[in-house]
Amino acid sequence: MTATNSEKKLSDNDFIISKTDIKGRIIYCNEIFADMAGYPIGDLIGSDHSLIRHPDMPKIAFKVAWDLIQSKKEFFGFVKNLCADGSYYWVFACISADLDASGKIISYTSVRRKPTQSAIDAIIPIYKLLQNAEKSDDIEASSSLLNNFLFENNTTYDKFIISLQKEMELKN
Repeated sequence: MTATNSEKKLSDNDFIISKTDIKGRIIYCNEIFADMAGYPIGDLIGSDHSLIRHPDMPKIAFKVAWDLIQSKKEFFGFVKNLCADGSYYWVFACISADLDASGKIISYTSVRRKPTQSAIDAIIPIYKLLQNAEKSDDIEASSSLLNNFLFENNTTYDKFIISLQKEMELKN
């Protein structure tokens, strides 16, 4: 799949919902997800969620997501997804682990909504820096870059992402 510069946008009231097994394979998705991604629901079920991973996304974003959800914490983040036709769409994502009665992770649920354009405009240059670090070195370089950015701004990843979304919602 070749990525294009054609952007699709969620409506203000749309929510994309999907559920994956512990390996990241899609076990449920709503129609909005299928429509945005450009795949029939039947093609999505059983597929790895990385099917919609856009090449502009830094690998460190997914490492942060997996580290958080595997430790039973929520992940919040801005994600650029790749559609079947090569177009893309941005989401503000919340991913959490689903637990059984004994506290064991049995699946993951992701709820995504439309991010503000201001938040996307703010995150794109950060993602480009992280991705460039990964190209010139590896994921450790982008991890170090991200950690330094957070330290210099006296914040954590979660606080930064949530404050960015809230700040931008208040401005709009």
